[in-house]
Amino acid sequence: MRHLPFLGLMAAPFTPLNEKGDLNLDMVPVQANHLLKNGVKGVFVAGTTGECQSLTLQERMQLAQAWSVAVKGKLTFMIHVGHNSAREARELAKHAKSVGADAISSAAPCFFKPAAPADLVEFQAEVASAAPELPFYHYHIPLFTGVNGPVAPFLRMASKKIPNLVGVNSDLLECTILDGGRFEVLFGCDEMLLGAIAMGVRGAVGSTYNFAAPIYLEMMEAFEKGDVEKTRLLQEKSVAIVRLIQEFGGIPGGKALMGALGVECGPVRLPLHKLTKDEIQTLRDKFMVLSSISKLSNPHAV
Repeated sequence: MRHLPFLGLMAAPFTPLNEKGDLNLDMVPVQANHLLKNGVKGVFVAGTTGECQSLTLQERMQLAQAWSVAVKGKLTFMIHVGHNSAREARELAKHAKSVGADAISSAAPCFFKPAAPADLVEFQAEVASAAPELPFYHYHIPLFTGVNGPVAPFLRMASKKIPNLVGVNSDLLECTILDGGRFEVLFGCDEMLLGAIAMGVRGAVGSTYNFAAPIYLEMMEAFEKGDVEKTRLLQEKSVAIVRLIQEFGGIPGGKALMGALGVECGPVRLPLHKLTKDEIQTLRDKFMVLSSISKLSNPHAV
């Protein structure tokens, strides 16, 4: 298996829903074009931001199919195939291969949790083996899975049982130097990206890249030029944006901002909180102040 490390920003897109809560797949091409326009290099479909655990297996496949058509080789296309059932995860991995995914990733099961790194290795090996031709990333997100064991022992053990393992979606910078930098780390903490870049990370996955990618790209450019003050100020702006989104529930807030940019992703599914019209307007007003929204938005948006 040949694999080139991912470089740049990979957005974790929101799953577009209509007001009835059904998939709104017609919006996927609009999302893809928006990301391309804003300099994003890849998409991580059906991850946490994509409300994967709130989607049916069929919906996840439909979403993957829609993104495969929308990106058409223009964006690196990674699909999250994690599931509490290893058999369902394998079906998602096979489907990802069939629709032309560039890579797959899987989070740990979050109901019956692996008790030790070796158990997690066995689970992920079962999933990865369903699409051995695709690069496989371990999706380490303990805040949601509750699986908070050390990643380094997992990677060392997994590399012996998962031939297509290439890296980890994580905010653990220690993995960048593990075994001489053997594993690729796609950094997953947007508000700490500057520190990751300083540590040598060159690829990142995040939800705020959906609506604030220009800020991060400007920050990365300033870092390369050695403009420390500008770099710091831009990262501080990112921190403020993340705090604002968290104030409005994370994913619900992010979806509301996409609508302000002319990319309507609709509401969230239960049990997430659906924002009221007043909450959405307050969020958008605060975001305009923080990010100079005129530089980020679709010029045709209303």
